[in-house]
Amino acid sequence: MNRLSTVKGVVALFLIISTLLITGCGNSQHNEEAYLEGKTMGTTYHIKFYADQVDRQAVQAEIDAVLVDINQSMSTYIEDSEINTFNRLGANQVMPISDDFRAVIAESIRIGDSTKTLDVTMGPLIDLWGFGPDKKPTKRPTDEALANMVSNIGIDKLVLNEQGLAKTVADLELSFSATAKGYGIDKVAELLQSKGITDYMVEIGGELRIAGTKPDNQAWRIAIEQPDANPGERKVHRVLTPGNNGIATSGDYRIFYTMDGETYTHLIDPMSGMPIKHDLVSVTVLHPSAMTADGLATALTVMGMEKAQRYAQQHDLPVYLIAKSAQGLVTYSSPAFKPYL
Repeated sequence: MNRLSTVKGVVALFLIISTLLITGCGNSQHNEEAYLEGKTMGTTYHIKFYADQVDRQAVQAEIDAVLVDINQSMSTYIEDSEINTFNRLGANQVMPISDDFRAVIAESIRIGDSTKTLDVTMGPLIDLWGFGPDKKPTKRPTDEALANMVSNIGIDKLVLNEQGLAKTVADLELSFSATAKGYGIDKVAELLQSKGITDYMVEIGGELRIAGTKPDNQAWRIAIEQPDANPGERKVHRVLTPGNNGIATSGDYRIFYTMDGETYTHLIDPMSGMPIKHDLVSVTVLHPSAMTADGLATALTVMGMEKAQRYAQQHDLPVYLIAKSAQGLVTYSSPAFKPYL
């Protein structure tokens, strides 16, 4: 999708592969199994569902059309996309926006206000550090450059109203890498449900939304990756039964860089402008909306273990955290998450 859209996919792609293996390929006497796959948002999608007498090609064509519309709205790789049109806009100019764009920006702002660690305007800050598409940092930004950048980004500089969206700073840019894939999943799930398909798994770039059951009322199960597996080795850490939920996993244990003797992760705290330095390596969030789970997984990862625990408890969120310690991995299941283990 843009900048760091593959960050969580790197972590969670193993999750979907494990899901397909764990859930198996059973068949039902009453419902046919359908499996669809394709490309979207610079990544891939995989969909499995069970239904009677469904034209799979027609369903996939509708799914692709929905995803093309979302990509045209929210991809910074498409020159005339809705998001690029906004990013080129001057200060205090109101741009009418589509319903899809409104849904994503409104939820991104809500999560950002609530967590203080998700900021969909921080693309220029990511670029300042050198964490742009397929890039790595070669030089640490100066304190002056960082301070200037932090003062000129922030969702508080966005104005969303009935007429559309505006920004109070001319160079402000949006990036929906933390919420657009989840929104695409939600839209596909809604499309399936509109066709009476209630037993499904939808995945885009490693994020998921699951509903119903497999044949014979078997629950869907997913796997969380073991963060401290040997390089090139991937292991299952825990297996979950997520029920009817979106599932997003975020982590910093596979993407990091060393520069001038310092190790930098790809995740940046929008308040300080600095890459995070803490021991939290994996965050899994369950939520009925895959978009919300997607955004919260990123936000909680930036928070760190203690703040993420407090936030999950305060907001009654199903959250599973994995952190590094001198003694090995430390895990935390929020009270709302434990029923899914």
